[in-house]
Parts: sequence; structure tokens; C-alpha cells
Amino acid sequence: MSFYDLIISRRTIRQFKSQPLPRELLERIVNAGRLAPSAGNKQPLEFLVVDEPRLCHQVFPHLKWAAYISPRGNPKPGQEPVAYIITLVNLSIRAQDYEYDVGAAMENMILAAWAENVGSCWLISINREKIAALFKIPENYRVDCVLALGYPAEIPIVETFQGSIRYWLDEEGRLHVPKRSLEMVIHFNQFTPRPPSAQQL
Repeated sequence: MSFYDLIISRRTIRQFKSQPLPRELLERIVNAGRLAPSAGNKQPLEFLVVDEPRLCHQVFPHLKWAAYISPRGNPKPGQEPVAYIITLVNLSIRAQDYEYDVGAAMENMILAAWAENVGSCWLISINREKIAALFKIPENYRVDCVLALGYPAEIPIVETFQGSIRYWLDEEGRLHVPKRSLEMVIHFNQFTPRPPSAQQL
């Protein structure tokens, strides 16, 4: 698979196989995040890897999954993530404008995981205080987001945008995700207004 094909085949996964991930693979994924671009090369990010089943079980209640399909779309019993990467911001290094670093690191890790057939879900709706307390994270660190990981137990389907970005589950529980077409989002040399139907949610 080419790198381009890897990128366009990536989907958010919320149902996982119970097979554990090798520690070496988790280290490779974090290393991809470590080497992502960093504004001013400040490198304020650190990564807390959770792969012990008991701790994964404790993290799970502090995560909110897909609002459009919750609770039916939440990981089913036995299909929860087998590992998490908690992205931390060292506020002593950078207290603002770290979101760019986080985005670059997360995408690197998501693609590094997918290259190894590992699915992921980037979670931002999380209980940061509970997670910080669970792992005794110092106050000068921000719990920014969580990357849930595991081998996929589902294959989401991309749908043509039909006026709504809301993803849905069909009768068989398969996830369908609408995406705006390339023609709706690309401009060459000048901005071209789009019809209102291309902007609807």
C-alpha cells in the first residue's frame, strides 16, 4: 500500500479486537508522535501509554465516544480498546498555542498505527481531571487528549456527502461516514463560492 493509500483508507475505529498490542509497536507509534513538527521546536508534548488491562478498564469510563451514535456506537463489551496513548502538554514549556503540536503528533501516531493495521479513535471529550488523578499527573501538565488503540473489529464505510455530516449505524451495526467531495473543498488560484447545500450540517 502506498503512503497516499494508507492516508485515504484510514477510518476512526470504535470496536476493537481483544488481541493485545506489542509494547514495541506502541513505542514505535509514540516515536512517530515524538518526531512530529513542533512550533518553535519547543516540544512540549509527552505521552503516557496505558496497556495494562486493569488500567485500561479504569480509563474507559472517563471517555466520551461518538455523540451522533452514542450509546449504540460506543465500544461493546469485549471490544474496548486494548491500549491508550494519553497526550500530555508540559505547560512549563508551552502554556498556549500547543494545539498545533498536538494535532501534528496525533496524526503521525494515527497513521503509524494504521500502517501496522492498528485502528484508533482520537478522543477529545474526556474527563481530564479524573484521568490526571488516576495517573498522578502533575498540575503543570495538561491532559490534552487520548488515542484509543486496538486491532479493528469493524470496517467503517465512507459515504458521499448528501447535505449532512452526521455519521450513522445501519441495521447491521456498520458505521457509515459522509465525507465532502474533493470538488466541494478544493480551490485553485482563487476562491470559488460553493452552493449552500455544500455547507449544510
